[in-house]
Amino acid sequence: MQRNATTRYPILLVHGLFGFERIGHFELFHDVKSAVKAAGCRVFVPHLCATHDNEMRGEQLLSQIACVLRGTGARKVNLIGHSQGALAARYAAALAPDLVASVTSVSGPNHGSELADFLRKALVPGKLPEVVAQNVATQFADLLCLLSGSVALPQNALAALNALTTVGVGQFNDKFPQGLPQTWGGHGAEQVNGVRYYSWSGVVPQSTQPALDPVQGICRVLSQYFTTEPQQNDGFVGRFSAHLGHVIRSDYPMDHLASLRKTAGTKISSPDPIELYVEHARRLRAADL
Repeated sequence: MQRNATTRYPILLVHGLFGFERIGHFELFHDVKSAVKAAGCRVFVPHLCATHDNEMRGEQLLSQIACVLRGTGARKVNLIGHSQGALAARYAAALAPDLVASVTSVSGPNHGSELADFLRKALVPGKLPEVVAQNVATQFADLLCLLSGSVALPQNALAALNALTTVGVGQFNDKFPQGLPQTWGGHGAEQVNGVRYYSWSGVVPQSTQPALDPVQGICRVLSQYFTTEPQQNDGFVGRFSAHLGHVIRSDYPMDHLASLRKTAGTKISSPDPIELYVEHARRLRAADL
């Protein structure tokens, strides 16, 4: 690939809930990282806990940013956060805007997730279902941490769920409103305190035919639990809930996890989710970021 997307500052790909950098030979951001590196960028994937609230993960991200800056000699970084990773990126930019050139939210629940709301209501606080769910999710996160060879990090699945609900993200937004739209479905400020804000997301393709990709099939089922944005969500996050800063597009025909990888059985005319990251690197380069 032609080296025509070299950004001024390194790019950090920030994973979301239950995310990781690498397990064995499998990297969560493998295709994205490879494509953006091939385009000429310096790319890093920080180590964050798989399950916790946005502030805890944001503090971990700040530490990782400091490491990248020391290692590269760069003055700032470009943060691209997928899902909950977008909230950690927003936290880091709000607290250290002098270290962050841009924040890009990819399928980020910037106004909360209706799916998280549904799960929160389904779990009775303090009762057995909640305790069991928290234990299972936390143990799963610990397993991911062990398999990935990462340093042991604190895990709290219940804190993560609460942080992703409409109420939880609303409280987060009260403290860190940078880049948020003033009207529902609108664009937010493109630049705040010297940090550029961007976002893109998708809508799970609806069809009467069975999904060829099992993950897309699951997202189709989950999308039915949305009431505020029915048929306008990716199975995890609503289209307008994902808006932040300059909204590149919020209705790409792809489910929540398809924004990280190519989906089996997609048509040739469908957007290449990996190419979206390369295009964005060119966008950052054009903005001298």
